[in-house]
Amino acid sequence: MLAILGAFDAAHPQLSLTELAGRAGMPLSTAHRLVAELERWQALSRTPDGRLRIGMRLWELGQLAPARLQDVAHPWLQELFAATGENVHLAVRDGLEVLYVDKVHGRRAVPIVSRTGGRLPMHPTGVGRALLAYEPDWFVQSYLARELERPTPHTIVEPGRLSRELALVRAQGYATTYEEMTLGSCSAAAPVLVDGRAIAALGIVLTSRRARELHRLIEPLRAAATEIARACATAA
Repeated sequence: MLAILGAFDAAHPQLSLTELAGRAGMPLSTAHRLVAELERWQALSRTPDGRLRIGMRLWELGQLAPARLQDVAHPWLQELFAATGENVHLAVRDGLEVLYVDKVHGRRAVPIVSRTGGRLPMHPTGVGRALLAYEPDWFVQSYLARELERPTPHTIVEPGRLSRELALVRAQGYATTYEEMTLGSCSAAAPVLVDGRAIAALGIVLTSRRARELHRLIEPLRAAATEIARACATAA
């Protein structure tokens, strides 16, 4: 059953039974039996066209998971969005990826690929780079030794160049990216530092046409990240 539930992710929120069995690595007959049990428990539900998706029972249980970081940080995300009108999100490192744990956005802000509960690579995203810059040397070296994904032609994947970018992030206290994750958008991100460790990163995204405006958002962004860090330290 865990394999069935683990087959869903941000890129695959809906699956046919055949797709589900394939992603879960089990025979179709086994998947059919387990899906029926999960549907009865409302862990899975079906779309009008019969595809499977996560059910409301799991959403309800998910709300019981500890969310201290999100609870502490959310008011600052709201304030930053209100001040800038741009997409604002909060992410943490999970393995070799960033996991987006909160997001505030509006109708007029540029569409972005991040979504709460979604994952993206670290190196082409502002929040990922802000987090990676504060990881131990052994982790950074291991990360850069991999074959890195290149979502766009602008993505920096050369280890030496990325190392210099990470050093710049540590020196200036924030990261910027230009069309490295998605064509047409650029981002800035600041680490949320508690005792010198980046427990999260706060990011803001806007259209590439307004890239020159990105630097005026750095100070509000860093100020919000500092307040989140202070609130987290106080709540600990």
